[in-house]
Amino acid sequence: MADEEFDVIVIGGGPAGENAAAYAIAGSDRTAALVEHELVGGECSFWACMPSKALLRPVEVLGTARHMPGVEEKVNAYGLDVQAVLARRDGFTNNLDDSSQVLWADSVGIDVIRGSAKLTGVREVTVGDRVLRARHAVVVATGTTASVPDVPGLRDALPWTSRDATNVREVPKRLAIVGGGVVACEAATWLHELGADEVTLLVRGSGLLGRTEPFAGEMVEEKLRKHGMNVRFGTSLAAVARSDVSDTGIGRVHGGPVTLTVRGDDGDPALTVDEILVAAGRTPATAGLGLEHAGLPDHGYLSVDDHLTVQGVDGDWLYAVGDVNGRALLTHMGKYQARVCGDVIAARAEGRPLDGPRFVASADHGQVPQVVFTTPEVASVGRTESQSRADGLDVEVVAIDIDVAGAALSRDDYSGRASLVIDRATDTIVGATFVGPDVSDLIHAATVAVVGRVPLDTLWHAVPSYPTVSEVWLRLLEARRAR
Repeated sequence: MADEEFDVIVIGGGPAGENAAAYAIAGSDRTAALVEHELVGGECSFWACMPSKALLRPVEVLGTARHMPGVEEKVNAYGLDVQAVLARRDGFTNNLDDSSQVLWADSVGIDVIRGSAKLTGVREVTVGDRVLRARHAVVVATGTTASVPDVPGLRDALPWTSRDATNVREVPKRLAIVGGGVVACEAATWLHELGADEVTLLVRGSGLLGRTEPFAGEMVEEKLRKHGMNVRFGTSLAAVARSDVSDTGIGRVHGGPVTLTVRGDDGDPALTVDEILVAAGRTPATAGLGLEHAGLPDHGYLSVDDHLTVQGVDGDWLYAVGDVNGRALLTHMGKYQARVCGDVIAARAEGRPLDGPRFVASADHGQVPQVVFTTPEVASVGRTESQSRADGLDVEVVAIDIDVAGAALSRDDYSGRASLVIDRATDTIVGATFVGPDVSDLIHAATVAVVGRVPLDTLWHAVPSYPTVSEVWLRLLEARRAR
């Protein structure tokens, strides 16, 4: 077959890849190819953000109802309708059918090519027996995959990863979760409510959600324990054994009971469960991508500059967006990078200068927002106190309990905490963390304050509405003023 030529070739059809392709050709006659070996829409649409939040939202609603007089009496005798929750989840994932995503790509002029892509030269990508050539750019947006530690017997036991947890079909009664990060805590939250009676988190470190302020992990831990889950810190797996291992399909129990040999704490060193979920980090999906043809190592994260151009490659033709560059492993940040990347590609293709902030990815340098949809929610943006001090900033921290009229009105058992990390030199916020029900609604205001470097004196005039939880902003400013 003759070589096929496009202006832009994007490897990886997740949200980052889709956005990079769309922005690179928007308003022009340029052409783009999107190469995907699984489902167009990627991890977020089918195995991460969308299904996980579809599973967590009913848990949140039920929790609020259970603490609302006039409602709690009607719901306390019942739990979730598991099959209805799973059916709603399947609606959001379109039953793992990506046809609507492909229709969108077609509608904006992006050609979808199915198969595994490999770089085979400068601006050259091979997919099966098809050779694709890019006039301007190749974008790598392959994301990451779940890491499974090299523990004796673990991989042979066919453990669950995040994909099984989000696409759960059969809820194990006894579950062990390896890890204490976002995936581990969120999955524990929904699987317990769906019917996992015995949930044990095996955490290598000394706290949950290690990249957040310590109080956030502590408050999540308190709730997990209150709901009957066991959290064991300072632990690791020594060995795993399983009888009747069977590849029963994603989200189903993969065989007989699993026996874990646990070391490092005073708990039972032999733990037997019905399933084990490994939530121990992510690995960049770059192995076998042919990076050596661009003069790069054949695996690992791709280091990029703030134009999202891969460093160490001559000619400004290779880009990397999303999780694969390791800068901020979050869907919204990948999409943000992709928008910047697409604009950069378009400008370079048209010979325009890269002047102005729209061509520079700056938000993933200490301005990253994130929400952990646990019970309670954790919403944060920017640097923690420890990160700020490590970066050489002279900071002060203002932290208070969320005790305002809006919180009390939202539910009777409301408890939460908020903190601001303030750079003394500029009197601006460099980090903010909120923990409590529905605090995700607070984080964008904090993000605007961090990104906009809004002085605290100016924030006095951003008056929060009453009675809402956002009144906590006023209480934070008052606490700082009282010092």
